[in-house]
Amino acid sequence: MALSRGHFAHASEAELARLFDFYRIPWQYEPRSFPIVWNARGEAVEFFTPDFYLPEYDLYIELTVARPLRNTRKNRKVRLLRSNHPHVNVKLFTKRDVERLFSRSARTR
Repeated sequence: MALSRGHFAHASEAELARLFDFYRIPWQYEPRSFPIVWNARGEAVEFFTPDFYLPEYDLYIELTVARPLRNTRKNRKVRLLRSNHPHVNVKLFTKRDVERLFSRSARTR
């Protein structure tokens, strides 16, 4: 069912991909990078590449399983993406979100 496989940056990403496959949700892994910071000449100098894209929902998902204090960087990138690309639908999944999702899926399998 997966539209794109590849090497995942973290085991939690692979697990989320398996969950999408289980529920037959088409997904793409890191299909696009968005510019989020530009220099004085207008050249993009920083980009953000969300982990997953769910085409049926037109939704990008960024997964973070770091401790909440370490989420500052990803929260900043999501905030910049939303402000610079307001048409892009993006959701940040935190460690707590992922744990809830995986615990629910374990009960339904």
